[in-house]
Amino acid sequence: MSKIAEFLNASICYRGELIESSFYIDIDLGLIVTKPDEDIPVAATYDLRGHVIAPAYLELQTNGCAGFHFTRFRSPEDYQNKLRKVSKYLLTRGVGSFWATVPTVTPLIFKQVLEELRPQSFGGHGAELLGAHCEGPWLNPAKKGAHDSSLLQWPSKTTVEEMYGEPNIPTIKMVTLAPELPDAMGLLSRLSWGMAGHQIIVSLGHSSADYKTAAFALTCGAKALTHVFNAMTPLNHREPGLAGTISSKHAPYFSVIADGIHLHPATVSMAFRANPARCMLITDSIEMAGMPDGIYPGHNQIPFEQQKEGNKVTIKGTDTLIGSCIGIDECVRNLMKFSSCTLAQAVRCATENIANLMRIHDRGILQPGKRADFIIMDKEAHVKEVWLGGQCVCNMHQAPSKPAPVNSPPEAASSSSTGPSPASTGTGTSNDSSSLGGSASIFYPWNSSMGK
Repeated sequence: MSKIAEFLNASICYRGELIESSFYIDIDLGLIVTKPDEDIPVAATYDLRGHVIAPAYLELQTNGCAGFHFTRFRSPEDYQNKLRKVSKYLLTRGVGSFWATVPTVTPLIFKQVLEELRPQSFGGHGAELLGAHCEGPWLNPAKKGAHDSSLLQWPSKTTVEEMYGEPNIPTIKMVTLAPELPDAMGLLSRLSWGMAGHQIIVSLGHSSADYKTAAFALTCGAKALTHVFNAMTPLNHREPGLAGTISSKHAPYFSVIADGIHLHPATVSMAFRANPARCMLITDSIEMAGMPDGIYPGHNQIPFEQQKEGNKVTIKGTDTLIGSCIGIDECVRNLMKFSSCTLAQAVRCATENIANLMRIHDRGILQPGKRADFIIMDKEAHVKEVWLGGQCVCNMHQAPSKPAPVNSPPEAASSSSTGPSPASTGTGTSNDSSSLGGSASIFYPWNSSMGK
């Protein structure tokens, strides 16, 4: 028999809207379910006291964090240990799943690290790795940013197999390239339409492409823009370049670094308002994310010392931005602040929009049948708990804002330090839907027995 947990007095982030409703999961299956029939007992009931439930965040572009950069390879054992550390850190930012970004490195390093970045779940104790995003080596040297120009390649002179290693191709889920390079369109088509049955999402970036070239690349199969406005031709009223495509007929998905450093807040707002359904929040974080400010050594991508000041990281002694140290949860809050959008609209840019681009259908939206990967947060988007596969795996909240089981004594709710857990705090009883203030009468997919 199904073991059901219900969450009452909650607001649900669903398709860019915040909806007051109850929420149900099957603890054993780790899936979101519809409201159970009356004859099905509820194993655990939680009163969220007005907190918000949202899909666990999807981290599309991170180069590393918690002291580890994905280009650093010493041994398979060391690499896997560092990945587990990264995975656990990402949970604290509300991330349920991520793609590891590998910037331009040598073919040897690409092959070594891609072998380790195969999709994996780390035993359910951290954010799940869904594969790799290769940012390079087919980038325009004029827009190299922090990439090593000596390692950049022309598509006409190198193959995917030579750069990444043929056995690693299934691990690669996205590649960023510059469409104006010689034979870039041929490479783009090959990646987009399948290599040995494996299709790779192509994103355009680190590019001097004009609007015409960008529009043609989109018709050839490109699906996205990498960190729009950064490392590309500036938007101009007569030549809009790559950025000008975000509200075009064939509008791509586009990622935005909403740290207030890579982009002015007004630029972030403009990009979001141009196409909210295609806007994606990314951190572009590097290994200093989660680390103290200071000077850090370089690595296989950047052979120079790096200076961290807050969320900003530059090559020491220069103004060259390397990446950010912001968390995706802060990006959500910043988008709300910069654009005056709602919480649910900002959440969509870190969940559903990314899932749609990356063609993952089992997470990223709160619907029956999807994985029970979700976060509980306050209405200012501060993450309190992370649930993966129907289990609470990360608890960051403190009383009195902490969600508590229905009917539990107030002193128990305020003194417990472990937070909601189906095994320990559920009442084992169901509650009448009238406690929801009538919201159960509105049809939303998780709040109905239809479609069972």
